[in-house]
Amino acid sequence: MKKYNVAVVGAMGAVGQQMIKILEKRSFPVNELIPLDVAENVSKEILFNGKTLKVKEAKAGAFKDADIALFSAGADASLELAPIAVSEGCKVVDNSSAWRLDDNVPLVIPEVNPEALRNNKGIIANPNCTTIQMLVALKPLHDLYTIKRIVVSTYQAVSGSGQRAIEELKNQGKQFAKGEEITYNVYPHQILFNAIPHVDVFLDNGYTKEEMKMINETHKILDPSIKVCPTTVRIAVFRGHSESVNIETEKPIDIAEVKEVLSKAKGVVLVDNPQENLYPMAINCEGRDEVFVGRIRRDETVENGLNMWVVADNLLKGAALNTVQIAEKMIEMDLI
Repeated sequence: MKKYNVAVVGAMGAVGQQMIKILEKRSFPVNELIPLDVAENVSKEILFNGKTLKVKEAKAGAFKDADIALFSAGADASLELAPIAVSEGCKVVDNSSAWRLDDNVPLVIPEVNPEALRNNKGIIANPNCTTIQMLVALKPLHDLYTIKRIVVSTYQAVSGSGQRAIEELKNQGKQFAKGEEITYNVYPHQILFNAIPHVDVFLDNGYTKEEMKMINETHKILDPSIKVCPTTVRIAVFRGHSESVNIETEKPIDIAEVKEVLSKAKGVVLVDNPQENLYPMAINCEGRDEVFVGRIRRDETVENGLNMWVVADNLLKGAALNTVQIAEKMIEMDLI
C-alpha cells in the first residue's frame, strides 16, 4: 500500500492532537508525520506510532515534502498557509471556516457528498461541527422523502470554544463548590448551570455567525432549496453537541421506515427506545466516531413532519475525524 507524508497544522491544539490520534488509531497510511504549529511551539514533542517527533514551524517551505496537510489552526492561518501548501505540491483539508463557502473549494462530509471531492483544486473544506452531524443524519432521509424545511436548535459543548472554555467551566464548578463568586471571561455570561443562546457573533439579521453557517453549509452540501431555521445554544457540557431537529418533507414519512434506514446508514447509530430511557446523550457519545440519532417521532402539526434528536462528539466527527475521513476518501478515489 502506498504511504503518504502527512502534515498536521495546529498540531499542538485540541483538534490537531485529535487528528494525530485518529491517524494512528485508524492506521492511516502515513509514511512520515510532519507536526506543524506556531513559532512558540517549535521543538515541542508529540508521540506518533511510538516515535517522538518535534514540532516544526508552519510557514512557507514546510510543505515541500508533504502529500497532504490537515489544517486546524484557525481561519487566518488557513487563508495564509493553505495556498502556500498547495503551491508546494500538497493537498489541504482545512478544518476552519476560511474556505467553506468559496465556490472553488469543495465542502465535504464523506457520508453525504464525497463526489464533490473530484472538483478540488488543492483545498478541501471541512464543514462546521453542527452541520456535519445534522447532515449525516438527514442525508438518508432527504434521499427518501426530499426535505423542504429544517428547524434546528443546537445544544453545544464548551469544547467547541477551545481549551480556555473547558477550563472556565471547570473553574466555575470549583468556585460554586467553595461558595466563591463565579467569574467568567470566555463567554459573556456564566456558563455553569446555564444555557446561553449565543454561539459566535451576532449579525445584522439577528442570527449568529454559527447559525448562518448551518444555513449556508446545508445549501452547499445537501440542497440549496432546503429552508433552514437554526438557533444555536451553548450549554454547560464539556464535550458532545446535541441537536433538536425538525424536518418537513415533500413525500409522506413512514416512521418505521425512517428507523430502518437510519439503523443501516453509514456513520449513524440509532438509539431510540424511550420506554427504556434509551436515547442519545452527549455523555455517552464522547470518544465515539458515529452520529447518534433518537427520539424519532412524527410532527403532528404539519402534513409531512418529523422530529429527531442528534448527538455527536464535536471534537471527533465534528472536526478531526471528518477531516481524516476526507483524506481517506481522497486516497480511495485516487485523488492524492
